[in-house]
Amino acid sequence: MVAKPEIVDLTRIKPVECPCGQARRAFAESPEFPGTLHLTQISLDAKPHHHRDHTEVYVILTCDADAAIELNGELHPVRPLMSILIPPGVQHRAVGKMEVLIVCTPEFDPADEHFGDPAVSSA
Repeated sequence: MVAKPEIVDLTRIKPVECPCGQARRAFAESPEFPGTLHLTQISLDAKPHHHRDHTEVYVILTCDADAAIELNGELHPVRPLMSILIPPGVQHRAVGKMEVLIVCTPEFDPADEHFGDPAVSSA
């Protein structure tokens, strides 16, 4: 059986609330892709969180001049078309207004969004 390609207009997917802002999630039901793709509008009140199982890759599409990504408490300036690999257990949040494309593997599960110190909450 030949796999079928899928085409998705991310702007037509209804956004859902997430710790970062508003996310439009695609390919969650696709047997051909072991993850999900998120188009996320980061809000100014994005919350630090981590995942025990998910690996995420952020691709910055647009951002304010002073935007940054916080990784385990350390701020890193970002600009459009930068990419950040975030393995499981890394506390992270986007700081500043931005639009990001996130590739999440395995398939996104909201139960894998954890708040607080990863070392404490994974024990």
